[in-house]
Amino acid sequence: MREVAVIGVGMIPFGKYPDRSLADLGWPAVKAALKDAGIERKQVEAAYCGTALGGMMAGQRILGKIGMTGIPITNVENACSSSSTAMRQAVMAVRSGEYEVVLVIGVEKLTKFGGGTLPLETEDWEVTQGMVMPTLYAMRAQRYMYEFGLTPQQLAGVSVKNRANGALNPDAQMKKPVTVEEVLASRPIADPFTLLQCCPTGDGAAAVIVCSGAFARQVKSNPIWVRASDMVSGIYTPGYRDMTIPEITLRGSKEAYEEAGLGPEDVDVAEVHDAFSIAELLYYEAFGFCAHGDAGHYLDSGATKIGGKVAVNPSGGLLAKGHPIGATGAAQIVEIVRQLRGECGARQQPNARVGISHATGGGITGFDHGVCSIHIFSR
Repeated sequence: MREVAVIGVGMIPFGKYPDRSLADLGWPAVKAALKDAGIERKQVEAAYCGTALGGMMAGQRILGKIGMTGIPITNVENACSSSSTAMRQAVMAVRSGEYEVVLVIGVEKLTKFGGGTLPLETEDWEVTQGMVMPTLYAMRAQRYMYEFGLTPQQLAGVSVKNRANGALNPDAQMKKPVTVEEVLASRPIADPFTLLQCCPTGDGAAAVIVCSGAFARQVKSNPIWVRASDMVSGIYTPGYRDMTIPEITLRGSKEAYEEAGLGPEDVDVAEVHDAFSIAELLYYEAFGFCAHGDAGHYLDSGATKIGGKVAVNPSGGLLAKGHPIGATGAAQIVEIVRQLRGECGARQQPNARVGISHATGGGITGFDHGVCSIHIFSR
């Protein structure tokens, strides 16, 4: 299979844009990615658009705004992994030789729902009983705290770190640093979570230009190489399962490391799916950054801060950058590419050479998660 590289990225600041259409969120990110890549629109041979709740023909609606019509446009829905799944489709298409240059879009407009938790499918049994995502993660947090002695202060520390990172990111939705005391004093959502331990809802878009290695070398002196593109789906497990182990991410990370020929010791920067504070801690362990049960101490050590052993969510993560769900995977890739290029200013992880993006999607009865997409990049 051919080498694959990223040569262009773009995004709009995440936030609330009640007066903008989905298409008007998306096209500025596409234009920014094209400009960053230094290529013309006509050089893009196909597009993959990820959105979970954006409605039919999202890619066509976006690209029609800027005259990029007639090319194959594939719309991808995979919950919070929608645009990271679109990225995987693009990588596979370039690897196979079908296309030289492909566009990936991630876009979502959650303000149309007026706030509250994300709407889930009512045909799912747990949803009919009142299950929403904050309660699912709250159960994981409660069990982890019981099993391993994680303290409320350590749990709040994830939000403190990521809000501090978000304050350094002009594209983040939440830019105000917070203290542990402020996190714990914010209003209760689902015990043990308070408001500042849950990702905000909002709108956003991000775009990525993917191409063959040969094309990348023609147009860029610093392409970022795709070392692994992995996606796994959840395994139905009725009855008991260990909620302190994110099985789908553990399985996917092993596959991604094997494909890349790398291990956790090689990773300098990671954007992981911290929809709630406990999630980031679970993913430290799933990616092998620390032992099972040791995530709280690993956070306390400073290893995951900018400048630490592996900077986790230097963008601010979902907790601060925001989580317009269909846009998240692509936005994580934007951050990793910028980190590996050394373009992130005050939030730059020094000498970052290898980075990971990770997005999971969907809460379904009997599954750890519905899907998990992981990409590994290097410079």
